[in-house]
Amino acid sequence: MKKSKLFYLTVLTTITILTFMTCFSIGYAEVKEFRWGTSSTGSSGHRALVTLTTLLNREMENYNFTVLPTPGAVFTVKQYAMGEMDGLYGADVAFYELSKNADRFEGFSSQIKRYPVQSFWAYTLEVGLAIHANNMEKFKEWRDLSGEAVFTGPAAWDVRAALLRPLKVLNVGHKYVDIDLGMVSSALSAGHISAINAYTSGGGSSISPWLMEAELGTDIAILNPSEEEIELLKKAGIEVVNLQPDVFETDMHVDVIKRVPFFYGFHTGPELMPEEDVYQMLKIIEDNTAELAKQDPIYRQIQENMVDIQLRGVKATIDFVQVHPGLAKYLREKGVWNSDWDDRIAK
Repeated sequence: MKKSKLFYLTVLTTITILTFMTCFSIGYAEVKEFRWGTSSTGSSGHRALVTLTTLLNREMENYNFTVLPTPGAVFTVKQYAMGEMDGLYGADVAFYELSKNADRFEGFSSQIKRYPVQSFWAYTLEVGLAIHANNMEKFKEWRDLSGEAVFTGPAAWDVRAALLRPLKVLNVGHKYVDIDLGMVSSALSAGHISAINAYTSGGGSSISPWLMEAELGTDIAILNPSEEEIELLKKAGIEVVNLQPDVFETDMHVDVIKRVPFFYGFHTGPELMPEEDVYQMLKIIEDNTAELAKQDPIYRQIQENMVDIQLRGVKATIDFVQVHPGLAKYLREKGVWNSDWDDRIAK
């Protein structure tokens, strides 16, 4: 009897230990360290991803998201493609260049281990120009900047690539000058540069910290494209939107800001975050858009219409990059998925 009891207790103890170890191992394995790249500290993208991952780390217990600032969003696309990051900060303009092996991605195709996949579109950025207020009589439209020194943004940034497209359409042969973000206001005041890329984010709901610092450091005036220039841009298929200047802290010397929008998002592939996880991530974001927008106004667009931003982002990039099956499931649930896109769902 004693031997039987001892045997029973030994078996029970062994089972308990094995169960504990198994549960511990499973629980440990379920927490995935996820390295998500974004643009440099002080940029709209960095601030937005910090806000987003704070929410996701709270709501998605099986992931631990880490924000990795980089020289620019295009750098995250390349790092992801080479297998160095789990998530990227991607724009439609970068996906276009990648698909064409052109511009910032020229010659990069040989280094690609995996292609980016679109999974969450967060907001638009809207690019355009601003000058020093002392030069308002000198510069009346964008083409007046031909031959002038212009800071269109850091060399690697998507906002620079996005602004170059309309400038090329209008034949604005400017001289590109790359300067430290902290020196923008002094460079503009001293005349070392004649204009800057005064872009906004989230449908004109916010501006980058570096731009806010610049406007507080000197008297900046928005330089809108002329009506003739807007017509030329529209003929080239480039949208121009009207935004309110109250997103800036100081007087921008215009009643309406005219800008060219493009789409930005935080993306990953199904091998790193499976269909159900991305679907759940999108649902979590949808349920917490008010919180996100409160923390960062750039998210007001998804607060107003989460589905619309996802749909417009997919439409803008469907020919350049595949769709995550989790995003496809989300859009199907909302009744807006186009069956013509079925062959563009990532496997």
